[in-house]
Amino acid sequence: MKRLTFWIILAGAPALLSGQVYLNNASFEGDPQDATVPAGWFPCELGTTPDIMPGPWGVYQDASEGDTYLGLITREDGTWESIGQRLAQTLQPRECYTFTLELAHANTYAGYNKPLGIRIWGGATKCAKSQLLYKTGLIKNIEWEEHEVQFVPKQSIRYILIEAYYKDGSFSYQGNVLIDDISPIKKCVRASLE
Repeated sequence: MKRLTFWIILAGAPALLSGQVYLNNASFEGDPQDATVPAGWFPCELGTTPDIMPGPWGVYQDASEGDTYLGLITREDGTWESIGQRLAQTLQPRECYTFTLELAHANTYAGYNKPLGIRIWGGATKCAKSQLLYKTGLIKNIEWEEHEVQFVPKQSIRYILIEAYYKDGSFSYQGNVLIDDISPIKKCVRASLE
């Protein structure tokens, strides 16, 4: 039985690798500046003015990967920031998918210093929040920390959206979350064996 499982995994490995979905500018590379949506991404929430770090707003942490990373905030007036991207391939219902990303917090974000979490949504149309794919707690670590996202779409997903949030959907809070190094989205090994 162990040999059979080994050969099934080995035979399925090329299909798993070829099925990877690469995000455009997954490490948010660009010239460090405030109020700038990174190349390959679009804003999804009114008032979204993300920052390409390090440099702006007193944030000087090194990137986890590459030279730059993304900063998203929430504000006291109840607004928050979110960005999205159209995927190169549609993610299929009832398939298991996984990817990783690096998250951190900055203690020196020009007054937006409280910790936030992120929510990742999937949808069939631009900026749609059809299915919540992943939600973190508050990100308090100032060192980069890898998070693994694993999900099974309930419907076809063509777009992904990442938003900053504070607990229970409240956005009346001045906080920040830093995002870097999103890996390719790939099918879960366990799903291919079912």
